[in-house]
Amino acid sequence: MEIFKKTSNVFKTLSEAVSEGIVVVNSRQVIVATNKSSNTLFGYEEDELIGKPLDILIPQKYHHNHSKHVETFLEHSDKRQMGHGRNLYGLRKDGSTFPVEAGLNPFTIYDNDYVMALIIDITVRKKAEEDLKHWANIFNESLNEIFIFDTQTLKFLNVNAGAIKNIGYSLEELRQLTPIDIKPNLNEVQFKDAIQPLLDGTEIKIKFNTIHQRKDGSQYPVEIHLQRSRSSDRDTLIAIILDITERVNYTERLEKTVEERTQQLQEALHVEKELNELKTKFLSLVSHEFKTPLSGILTSSILIGKYTESEQQKKREKHINTIQNKVKYLNNIINDFLSIERLESGKVNYKFSTFSLSKVVNEVIYDANMLLKEGQTIIYPDAIDDIVLDFDEKILELMLTNLINNAIKYSPENTKIEVEVWVEKEGLKISIIDFGIGIPEQEQKFLFNRYFRAENALLTQGTGIGLNIVKSHLENLGGNITFISKENKGTTFTVTIPVNIIK
Repeated sequence: MEIFKKTSNVFKTLSEAVSEGIVVVNSRQVIVATNKSSNTLFGYEEDELIGKPLDILIPQKYHHNHSKHVETFLEHSDKRQMGHGRNLYGLRKDGSTFPVEAGLNPFTIYDNDYVMALIIDITVRKKAEEDLKHWANIFNESLNEIFIFDTQTLKFLNVNAGAIKNIGYSLEELRQLTPIDIKPNLNEVQFKDAIQPLLDGTEIKIKFNTIHQRKDGSQYPVEIHLQRSRSSDRDTLIAIILDITERVNYTERLEKTVEERTQQLQEALHVEKELNELKTKFLSLVSHEFKTPLSGILTSSILIGKYTESEQQKKREKHINTIQNKVKYLNNIINDFLSIERLESGKVNYKFSTFSLSKVVNEVIYDANMLLKEGQTIIYPDAIDDIVLDFDEKILELMLTNLINNAIKYSPENTKIEVEVWVEKEGLKISIIDFGIGIPEQEQKFLFNRYFRAENALLTQGTGIGLNIVKSHLENLGGNITFISKENKGTTFTVTIPVNIIK
């Protein structure tokens, strides 16, 4: 150290001009000189390191090996980069560590041996190397195949381990091949056409499906994601390959499953059709079994109404009216059930005749008056006495009865039901207008489904088949039925009958 004290001015002048950290140690590995860069690098003040052992700048876990390396170096006394092939770290005064690169230079002054270490903080370089290694690992360890090939020669330049494993060729073998060699379904012209959008810059990435062929001749479906990569000396294309064997197999299995389920559904529909036929036959049987006695009840109730001598006549009439209404209601249900049976069996025989519209309207409204609630009224249509139709009279009666009875049923007391009739070029138009509970908007699309009943009508008697019957008859006869409705405001049903109007 005395020697360096004598030459300190010279050492400082020379060392301060060097950007690298300089640390000089003697043969006992004691620090005899440092420059400003090394003091800053390790976090010490000027001359604070002088006389300290070199281990003060080395993390504890490297002390043992480091002493041996220095001793070996002093024995050989040649210039070298310390720790070649190994990671070296420095220890700052605050206890933090950092990667370093150290160049060792032995020299002798006045028969004393020394070593000058040029130290560089390589934190930034180390981070870059680690990042590069990380990305290299991602490239090589990716489960997808990655191919890199030249845009001019199309020869493979590099591939990852996943590609080598799946395709079966070694890297050396692949470097003699091009993408065309592993794509049996594409020739050179087709492949160049496929990648042209990348080469002319119209696309930054392309994707397509094809087939790859392994070295052993086996083939597998792939999805290719291709993009261009330019460097200073080479223009390349990077292909990320997804083996979609499982996806294709899954799709095939799914299609097969859909086919099987479709078959099962068709079979289930066939069974349901048979059940519906049984149900229809049952309804028909029940209807026929009950129609005769109910007709007798209706006749009896009418006869009872003719006996006016009793003192209880008013009460009797009240009960008689109730019986008549109920029997009429049940009779209508039975007629509906019979209509379903005829419609489903295709046994409906429409009987056209010439009749006055007013005759049917009068009969329907007359019967409907028996069902009116307290304060309800039916507004008769204007100017229909001269309208004569050529149509099925019973079907028209059935439709009007269903619509007017529904209007009564789903309207409160003290409301009116309006019947409007007019003629257009499409035929006869009849509207039934009520101011009742209406149909919820979200349920309107189901209204003509058989057995459907809206949520707000569940507490009111009904089967949910009347409108379906009306619609079926109209469609069979070339007509149609539409409606507009607003909940709690009312509903208007409009029937269009394509008939010739005889006036």
